[in-house]
Amino acid sequence: MKKFFLTIFTVILCCNVGFCEDLWDNFGDTNVYGQQSVTDDEFEKALESKQKKKNKKNKNVPKGENFSQSNETQAIIDKSKEPLILLIPVALKFKDAEIPIGHYEVEGVKEDGNIYFKLYQAHHLIAKIPAQETNDDFGEPTINFVKLLPHGNYHVQIIFGGMDFNAYSIIDME
Repeated sequence: MKKFFLTIFTVILCCNVGFCEDLWDNFGDTNVYGQQSVTDDEFEKALESKQKKKNKKNKNVPKGENFSQSNETQAIIDKSKEPLILLIPVALKFKDAEIPIGHYEVEGVKEDGNIYFKLYQAHHLIAKIPAQETNDDFGEPTINFVKLLPHGNYHVQIIFGGMDFNAYSIIDME
């Protein structure tokens, strides 16, 4: 049995040595596979041409304007323009009106020093709910958010966070 394994090992080793022979022939050769060496002057010319292309890109920047805004700032601004969607799983009662179960686009607005949550469905204003401004971020990891939280047995709390303010409102369940 040992002779069998030794024979197979020897055959495999001999086959691999013949296969790797070409690779060892080119070891240490600088022109492997037809590559040409580059002189220092050619390298410097290539670097200069790349730097000229970079300078051409900066030509279009208008003078006198500040462009120090980072990509993160732009991402926050773009995110603040996205609509905030709120799922209301129970019917709510607000000023003798009912807010039915459904998904609502929520917009937080300041009008005449007061804060309101406007609930929209398909561009139709369903409710305009007064809210209280707060400095609390409710432990949310994002800047823009809206959530519905339980608040006792017969109330729910809508929390809202935006670029301009954070607010909350407590509403009765029907």
